[in-house]
Amino acid sequence: MINTDVVIIGAGPVGLFCAHQLGIIGLKCEIIDNLDKIGGQCIELYPDKPIYDIPAIPECSGEELTNNLIEQIKPFNIKFHLNERVEEIKNENNKWVLKTSKSKEFNAPNIVIAGGVGSFEPRKFAIEECKKFEDKSIFYSVKDKTIFKDKSVAIFGGGDSALDWAIELSKNSKVTLVHRRNEFRGSQSSVDTVKKLEKDGKLEIFTEYQLSAVKGNSSIENIDIKHDDGKIKTLKTDYILGFFGLIMQLGPILNWGLNLDKKTIPVNTENFETNKKGIFAIGDICTYPGKLKLILSGFHEGALAARGCFKYARPDEKYRFEFTTSSKKVKDRLGVKE
Repeated sequence: MINTDVVIIGAGPVGLFCAHQLGIIGLKCEIIDNLDKIGGQCIELYPDKPIYDIPAIPECSGEELTNNLIEQIKPFNIKFHLNERVEEIKNENNKWVLKTSKSKEFNAPNIVIAGGVGSFEPRKFAIEECKKFEDKSIFYSVKDKTIFKDKSVAIFGGGDSALDWAIELSKNSKVTLVHRRNEFRGSQSSVDTVKKLEKDGKLEIFTEYQLSAVKGNSSIENIDIKHDDGKIKTLKTDYILGFFGLIMQLGPILNWGLNLDKKTIPVNTENFETNKKGIFAIGDICTYPGKLKLILSGFHEGALAARGCFKYARPDEKYRFEFTTSSKKVKDRLGVKE
């Protein structure tokens, strides 16, 4: 059992900033996220896309914002539990017990749901036989690129992830890039690069094709891809990578007794608490009159939710607001030397 003051569900920008605010007021937290990396939508959907509405930062990418938020919370030594989902929660003695998909248990008086619009799961191939090869020969993300060295890899997709990995793996793998359309959705510089690599014989590109069959026993031996005109091609490959974006689902949150409204969670605007005592919701997943789905708004929500957590984590103490510029206690928590 892991005991803490707050469990944050969601490691996106809003969850990270809430963790910072909790640290500022002396509360400990653990962060759980269904993705295998920190950053939420910023990293999965637009790591290189410019963001223009962060105060005092004229322009930054999703990756830059995430990295800066991670740097900001370093003084608090927060533990992350990635590639893990909260499956169930229950209240015991005025504290929440959370169980995850990896059988971990957490005990905390507060839960902050900062899961964007729910948990992210990769969009997968529709072909039934693909299931038996998942996490063996078929992957929807890359955790260790070294396994593809000197192997044949078929990459499916037309966005930045598919293009970027085609470029990267072509350095020491035999890469085939397959896309169901003739035009790619990724950045033009990446499209130009893969086309040059094809011209130089470093990879193959098949457009207007989709996966139609996977053949093999314990591992993939070859695959069939089908053109829009019905023509079938058979390709020998060792691995398949599929990059079709993410499906956003509320998942187990549906069963937690929260007063859901069209897949969002209504909250008050004092501290963003839900209808369940000690459960708060911030970011895109929460709703209230006048709600704006901006990262900026999520930061505000996270700051107030952190203060709302204080009364449950420290019921015998009175919360006293202190400015970071003048409070010695806050500076000590941040490791600032005067």
